[in-house]
Amino acid sequence: MSFQKIFILGAGAIGSTYGALLSRRNDVTLIGRKAHINAINKNGITLPGDVNYKFFVKAETVIKEIPNDTLIILTTKAYDVSNAVLSIKPLLREDATILVLQNGLGIEKIVRDMIKDKAQVVRGLVTLAAEFFEPGKIAFWQGQTILESTKTSERIARVFNGCGLKTRISNNMQEEIWKKLIVNCVVNPLTAILQVRNNEIMVDSLKKIRHKIIQECIAVAQVEGIHFESNLEECIERKIAGYTNYSSMCQDIMKGKKTEIDFLNGRIVELGRKHGVPTPVNETLVGLIKFLEGRKNEPQ
Repeated sequence: MSFQKIFILGAGAIGSTYGALLSRRNDVTLIGRKAHINAINKNGITLPGDVNYKFFVKAETVIKEIPNDTLIILTTKAYDVSNAVLSIKPLLREDATILVLQNGLGIEKIVRDMIKDKAQVVRGLVTLAAEFFEPGKIAFWQGQTILESTKTSERIARVFNGCGLKTRISNNMQEEIWKKLIVNCVVNPLTAILQVRNNEIMVDSLKKIRHKIIQECIAVAQVEGIHFESNLEECIERKIAGYTNYSSMCQDIMKGKKTEIDFLNGRIVELGRKHGVPTPVNETLVGLIKFLEGRKNEPQ
């Protein structure tokens, strides 16, 4: 059974992809920035790549009302989560569900702390990839949505799977979150600094750096009570070798935008300091990305 209404709150590359595919069988409205929303309302969304189709989806810049039985898919950048949730908090109702799909650690806690019991919060992870070409045009590569196990997760999974969004439910969500975090800690900063596609960092000259990033992340995870299989590094490297897109952080740096580094490698550094675990490579990457972010404000 579908939801009465689905909002995509944060219609960037990932959010627009979800909205377009879900609009096949659901009442969906995208919420995003004006230029993108105007382009969608005028010409629809084109998804070249694995789908290669044009979708005509309702699009607005704000949510004005939340009907009964609404699913709100939160796809803003991690640093915009608080403002996005604040904008809808007065409209929330107990039968609404917020699906949190951001990268990084602790995002769902931010949302739950803000809304208390005003709506249900479900944590999800995204392994599909998308690139924002221009307003109304987004490239998309297939992947999975992973959901924590809650009373609403099976319903969300049925809706997603019915629209071509491969989705599964996990009974060990914290491990899933950490595995995705470690992949992001390797891929995002390296591709952003070098401005290359994800699989291009899988060269021998970067092997020691990749290894150090992963080992620091694992050391922090262990003191946080998360333990992995012994071949985790091999699995991560195999995954990265198959990623042919530009990472979200690389896209952000190329466009002179703020990144999610504080919620990825920055979080590893923060937890490392808390537990006395050294994280020099991750700390270096944070500094380099902060430098690149700062350059957007410098005169040319």
